Amino acid sequence: MAARGSFFIVILWNNGSMNTVFLSSNGELKIGVIMRTTSNPIESSSGILTQYKELSDKAMAQISDEEFFRQPDPESNSIAIIVKHVAGNLLSRWTDFLTTDGEKTWRNRDGEFEMERPNRAELMQQWEKGWQTLFGAMRSLTPSDLSKIVPIRNEPHSVLEAINRSLAHISYHAGQIVYLAKMYKSAEWQTLTVPKKKRV
Repeated sequence: MAARGSFFIVILWNNGSMNTVFLSSNGELKIGVIMRTTSNPIESSSGILTQYKELSDKAMAQISDEEFFRQPDPESNSIAIIVKHVAGNLLSRWTDFLTTDGEKTWRNRDGEFEMERPNRAELMQQWEKGWQTLFGAMRSLTPSDLSKIVPIRNEPHSVLEAINRSLAHISYHAGQIVYLAKMYKSAEWQTLTVPKKKRV
């Protein structure tokens, strides 16, 4: 165990996994991050995607409904719109992943950027459904699938390329969600990573 500032770092190795837990000086658990060391690109990507979802969820848990639907300006997307878009993208990309085009005929991408019924609970249900579809498809993949070809908008992608494409897309929008939520909460923001002046 090592200490720096008011935080301690506990690193536990268990079956190839590294658990990094941040504790305050009084013993209160502050931040927990689990990193699994793996050379399997499917497991690695799934772990990173899980981290992006958790960051987004923790950011959204801090904001009010008004902030959830707030547009920074007329040409920018609200967090609600980003949630709707990510959900639609994941459902389209990962439904019947190996056997159909990732851009489904039933997807209405333009509609993802419109907010007809501002219902946060419904949007979060769509968000969870999209992620469940992604993780379900990822769990079904094996390393031998990585070189298989899947189409996205009629363009051929290897499975590995399709995974990386989703990973890049998710990281882009997760960053937007966290940035907007932090901007709205300002001094009330509860950090999702290591706080300033307490880097380890």
